[in-house]
Amino acid sequence: MSRIPSKILIIKLSALGDIVQALPVLNALKKTWPESSVDWITGEIGAGLLWRHPLLNRVLVYPRTRFGKLARNPFTWPLLSQELIRLKRDLQIGDYDLSIDLQGLFKSGLITFLSGARIRAGFDKGREFSHLFLNRRLPPYDPDKHAVLRYLDIAEAIGAPSKTVSFPLAISETDHEEAFGILHRLSIDPYNFTVLIPGTMWPTKRWRNSSFAELAMLLHEELGIKSVVAGSKSDRDLGREIEELSKKSARDITGQTDLRTLTAIFRLALTAISTDTGPMHLAAAAGLRLVALFGPTAPWRTGPFGKGHVVIRKDMECSPCFKRNCNSRACMEKIKVAEVFNAIKGLCRNRLLEMP
Repeated sequence: MSRIPSKILIIKLSALGDIVQALPVLNALKKTWPESSVDWITGEIGAGLLWRHPLLNRVLVYPRTRFGKLARNPFTWPLLSQELIRLKRDLQIGDYDLSIDLQGLFKSGLITFLSGARIRAGFDKGREFSHLFLNRRLPPYDPDKHAVLRYLDIAEAIGAPSKTVSFPLAISETDHEEAFGILHRLSIDPYNFTVLIPGTMWPTKRWRNSSFAELAMLLHEELGIKSVVAGSKSDRDLGREIEELSKKSARDITGQTDLRTLTAIFRLALTAISTDTGPMHLAAAAGLRLVALFGPTAPWRTGPFGKGHVVIRKDMECSPCFKRNCNSRACMEKIKVAEVFNAIKGLCRNRLLEMP
């Protein structure tokens, strides 16, 4: 850029994993231009992780659920127009020099335009014609490049290169105390436990609850390590069933933590076992080396970022298919408990050896 932008807007609306993978861009911007003021507009879920972040001046919430409901009914379009006008006014209060579209959808492109920023940057040939709202278009991205690196390509193109990839997570002492309290109430040793992350938005990404339960029992019986099942309120049925099937070798904490407390739990754990889901990215960003189970999606695109992770994936002709629904789900069914257990055993052994 010809001059340092004094006010910057990051646009990354959803989902949790996307928000986490975009955090290195925030770090790159503040490292390059420490005096610049950075705002972030995100959806309801991401806001919980970004509130009170020391690198952010302001967090704006894009009401995705409400806007989607209004958009589906032509009779409520006048109300939607009023809401968009209010959003535009709120955005333009920021008086942005630069807005960065990391989402690449029509709605994020529109927000980029509504922001009134002097420079509106993002990838060319974006989905849903999002690139039409930009006036600084980067060459189309390589879809097989990891999302973290793709986002950093945008930061570099606007003058904020990053020599190292860092995930600035703002976790307080209160968050750590809450994490200790949850583990204490369940009689879980805060320095000797694993985290099970079974929930996903796509049915095709799921591993059987019975497999998670069997794994938890093996960890407890063979290694003396208990587990906690983590996730959102929508994962409660999964958590309860895994706790029951595992005979409480795994304890259910789904829906009992906000994202900050969950991050604190990840920082205490020996390792985690996860499907391809948002909390997997949060765990990796928190520095936890984990075992990630992949089937219909591509770990080279959206796997846990960083060194030391173990990805278990079956080399099948149909994988990755990127389908949300599948009759067989063979790519996940072929992942056996024994191989996951052996991977965890190696990670736990390394972690225990590193501890003082």
